Amino acid sequence: MKSQIHLIRHGITEGNQRRLYYGAADIPLAEEGVQRLKELVKEGIYPQAEEGDFYTSGLRRTEQTLALIYGEREHETIPQLREMEFGDFEMKSYEDLKEVPEYVEWISDKSGNAASPGGESIAGFSTRISEGLRILRGKHQLKELSVRHSGKEAVSVVVCHGGTIASIMEECFPGRREHFFKWIPDPGHGYTLNLEKSDIVTYEIF
Repeated sequence: MKSQIHLIRHGITEGNQRRLYYGAADIPLAEEGVQRLKELVKEGIYPQAEEGDFYTSGLRRTEQTLALIYGEREHETIPQLREMEFGDFEMKSYEDLKEVPEYVEWISDKSGNAASPGGESIAGFSTRISEGLRILRGKHQLKELSVRHSGKEAVSVVVCHGGTIASIMEECFPGRREHFFKWIPDPGHGYTLNLEKSDIVTYEIF
Protein backbone atom coordinates (compact mmCIF):
# COMPACT_ATOMS: atom_id res chain seq x y z
CA MET A 1 0.00 0.00 0.00
CA LYS A 2 1.20 3.51 -0.86
CA SER A 3 0.48 6.52 1.36
CA GLN A 4 1.74 10.02 2.08
CA ILE A 5 2.70 12.24 5.00
CA HIS A 6 2.86 15.98 4.29
CA LEU A 7 5.14 18.08 6.50
CA ILE A 8 4.36 21.82 6.38
CA ARG A 9 6.34 24.57 8.09
CA HIS A 10 4.19 27.29 9.67
CA GLY A 11 4.03 30.74 8.10
CA ILE A 12 6.21 33.77 8.82
CA THR A 13 6.28 35.11 12.38
CA GLU A 14 7.90 38.04 14.14
CA GLY A 15 10.63 35.59 15.09
CA ASN A 16 11.44 35.02 11.42
CA GLN A 17 11.27 38.71 10.60
CA ARG A 18 13.61 39.71 13.41
CA ARG A 19 15.82 36.61 13.12
CA LEU A 20 15.21 35.56 16.72
CA TYR A 21 15.83 32.31 18.51
CA TYR A 22 12.37 31.04 19.34
CA GLY A 23 10.90 27.61 19.78
CA ALA A 24 8.86 27.35 22.97
CA ALA A 25 7.63 30.95 22.63
CA ASP A 26 3.98 30.65 21.58
CA ILE A 27 3.89 33.57 19.16
CA PRO A 28 1.30 34.01 16.38
CA LEU A 29 1.81 34.47 12.68
CA ALA A 30 2.83 37.95 11.53
CA GLU A 31 0.49 39.71 9.12
CA GLU A 32 3.09 39.06 6.42
CA GLY A 33 2.84 35.37 7.25
CA VAL A 34 -0.94 35.37 6.95
CA GLN A 35 -0.87 37.14 3.59
CA ARG A 36 1.88 34.92 2.20
CA LEU A 37 0.02 31.75 3.15
CA LYS A 38 -3.10 33.05 1.40
CA GLU A 39 -0.99 33.66 -1.71
CA LEU A 40 0.46 30.13 -1.57
CA VAL A 41 -3.03 28.66 -1.23
CA LYS A 42 -4.08 30.57 -4.37
CA GLU A 43 -0.98 29.26 -6.16
CA GLY A 44 -2.17 25.74 -5.36
CA ILE A 45 1.08 24.44 -3.91
CA TYR A 46 -0.52 22.42 -1.11
CA PRO A 47 -1.30 18.71 -1.45
CA GLN A 48 -4.92 17.65 -1.51
CA ALA A 49 -5.99 16.07 1.77
CA GLU A 50 -9.77 15.98 1.87
CA GLU A 51 -9.77 12.56 3.52
CA GLY A 52 -6.60 13.14 5.49
CA ASP A 53 -5.79 13.13 9.18
CA PHE A 54 -4.41 16.44 10.45
CA TYR A 55 -1.86 17.22 13.16
CA THR A 56 -0.11 20.28 14.60
CA SER A 57 2.49 20.80 17.29
CA GLY A 58 -0.16 22.65 19.30
CA LEU A 59 1.50 26.08 19.15
CA ARG A 60 -0.52 29.03 17.83
CA ARG A 61 1.51 29.54 14.69
CA THR A 62 0.89 25.95 13.60
CA GLU A 63 -2.81 26.12 14.48
CA GLN A 64 -3.22 29.31 12.43
CA THR A 65 -1.30 27.88 9.50
CA LEU A 66 -3.43 24.74 9.36
CA ALA A 67 -6.64 26.81 9.40
CA LEU A 68 -5.42 29.17 6.66
CA ILE A 69 -4.40 26.33 4.35
CA TYR A 70 -7.06 23.70 4.93
CA GLY A 71 -9.80 25.54 6.83
CA GLU A 72 -11.01 24.67 10.31
CA ARG A 73 -10.24 20.97 10.65
CA GLU A 74 -10.55 18.53 13.47
CA HIS A 75 -7.00 17.57 14.32
CA GLU A 76 -4.70 16.15 16.95
CA THR A 77 -1.61 17.71 18.48
CA ILE A 78 1.76 16.02 18.84
CA PRO A 79 3.72 18.18 21.34
CA GLN A 80 6.88 16.13 20.74
CA LEU A 81 7.05 17.80 17.30
CA ARG A 82 7.50 21.30 18.71
CA GLU A 83 10.50 23.40 17.72
CA MET A 84 13.75 23.30 19.71
CA GLU A 85 13.48 25.08 23.06
CA PHE A 86 16.09 27.82 23.53
CA GLY A 87 15.54 28.56 27.22
CA ASP A 88 17.03 31.90 28.26
CA PHE A 89 17.81 32.69 24.61
CA GLU A 90 14.15 32.64 23.53
CA MET A 91 13.04 35.73 21.55
CA LYS A 92 16.58 37.10 21.41
CA SER A 93 18.81 37.67 18.39
CA TYR A 94 22.48 37.03 17.73
CA GLU A 95 23.11 40.74 18.29
CA ASP A 96 21.41 40.50 21.69
CA LEU A 97 23.47 37.48 22.72
CA LYS A 98 26.84 37.66 20.98
CA GLU A 99 28.69 38.87 24.08
CA VAL A 100 26.90 36.61 26.57
CA PRO A 101 29.43 33.96 27.75
CA GLU A 102 26.84 31.18 27.99
CA TYR A 103 25.73 31.89 24.42
CA VAL A 104 29.28 31.90 23.07
CA GLU A 105 29.92 28.58 24.80
CA TRP A 106 26.67 27.14 23.44
CA ILE A 107 27.20 28.07 19.80
CA SER A 108 30.82 26.90 19.97
CA ASP A 109 29.81 23.37 21.00
CA LYS A 110 30.41 20.77 18.27
CA SER A 111 29.19 17.73 20.17
CA GLY A 112 25.50 18.57 20.13
CA ASN A 113 25.29 17.87 23.86
CA ALA A 114 25.48 21.44 25.16
CA ALA A 115 22.12 22.95 26.08
CA SER A 116 21.20 26.62 26.25
CA PRO A 117 20.40 27.71 29.83
CA GLY A 118 16.94 26.35 30.54
CA GLY A 119 16.70 24.94 27.02
CA GLU A 120 17.51 21.83 25.00
CA SER A 121 20.66 20.45 23.47
CA ILE A 122 20.69 19.48 19.80
CA ALA A 123 21.00 15.84 20.85
CA GLY A 124 18.04 16.14 23.21
CA PHE A 125 15.98 17.87 20.55
CA SER A 126 16.76 15.14 18.00
CA THR A 127 15.73 12.45 20.48
CA ARG A 128 12.44 14.22 21.16
CA ILE A 129 11.68 14.64 17.45
CA SER A 130 12.46 10.96 16.85
CA GLU A 131 9.84 10.11 19.47
CA GLY A 132 7.38 12.50 17.82
CA LEU A 133 8.02 10.87 14.45
CA ARG A 134 7.43 7.43 16.00
CA ILE A 135 4.08 8.65 17.36
CA LEU A 136 3.15 10.18 14.01
CA ARG A 137 4.01 7.03 12.08
CA GLY A 138 1.96 4.95 14.49
CA LYS A 139 -1.07 7.17 13.93
CA HIS A 140 -0.47 7.11 10.17
CA GLN A 141 -0.39 3.32 10.18
CA LEU A 142 -3.81 3.33 11.81
CA LYS A 143 -5.00 5.54 8.95
CA GLU A 144 -3.53 3.06 6.46
CA LEU A 145 -5.47 0.25 8.10
CA SER A 146 -8.70 2.24 8.09
CA VAL A 147 -8.60 2.84 4.32
CA ARG A 148 -7.04 -0.47 3.27
CA HIS A 149 -10.20 -1.83 1.67
CA SER A 150 -11.63 1.48 0.44
CA GLY A 151 -9.30 1.98 -2.51
CA LYS A 152 -8.24 5.35 -1.06
CA GLU A 153 -4.73 6.46 -0.13
CA ALA A 154 -3.88 7.19 3.49
CA VAL A 155 -2.83 10.83 3.95
CA SER A 156 -1.55 12.64 7.02
CA VAL A 157 -0.89 16.40 7.18
CA VAL A 158 1.44 17.75 9.85
CA VAL A 159 1.93 21.49 10.43
CA CYS A 160 5.01 22.03 12.56
CA HIS A 161 8.36 23.86 12.50
CA GLY A 162 11.48 24.33 10.40
CA GLY A 163 13.86 22.64 12.81
CA THR A 164 11.38 19.83 13.42
CA ILE A 165 11.05 19.13 9.71
CA ALA A 166 14.81 19.26 9.18
CA SER A 167 15.35 16.76 11.99
CA ILE A 168 12.73 14.40 10.54
CA MET A 169 14.22 14.62 7.05
CA GLU A 170 17.74 14.08 8.35
CA GLU A 171 16.57 10.95 10.17
CA CYS A 172 14.59 9.58 7.23
CA PHE A 173 17.14 10.39 4.53
CA PRO A 174 20.60 10.36 6.13
CA GLY A 175 23.38 11.63 3.89
CA ARG A 176 21.05 13.24 1.33
CA ARG A 177 21.99 16.80 2.32
CA GLU A 178 25.32 18.25 3.44
CA HIS A 179 23.94 20.02 6.48
CA PHE A 180 20.91 19.97 8.79
CA PHE A 181 19.97 23.56 7.92
CA LYS A 182 19.68 22.74 4.21
CA TRP A 183 16.65 20.60 5.05
CA ILE A 184 14.74 23.56 6.55
CA PRO A 185 11.97 24.63 4.14
CA ASP A 186 10.86 28.23 3.69
CA PRO A 187 7.88 29.28 5.85
CA GLY A 188 4.67 27.82 4.44
CA HIS A 189 6.54 25.21 2.40
CA GLY A 190 7.55 21.64 3.15
CA TYR A 191 7.91 18.05 2.00
CA THR A 192 5.73 15.14 1.03
CA LEU A 193 6.97 11.80 2.34
CA ASN A 194 5.99 8.89 0.11
CA LEU A 195 5.49 5.58 1.91
CA GLU A 196 5.24 2.04 0.62
CA LYS A 197 4.15 -0.70 3.00
CA SER A 198 4.52 1.85 5.83
CA ASP A 199 8.18 2.55 4.98
CA ILE A 200 9.26 6.09 4.03
CA VAL A 201 10.97 5.67 0.65
CA THR A 202 11.08 9.03 -1.21
CA TYR A 203 10.17 12.68 -0.78
CA GLU A 204 8.94 15.61 -2.82
CA ILE A 205 9.36 19.35 -2.14
CA PHE A 206 6.49 21.84 -2.31
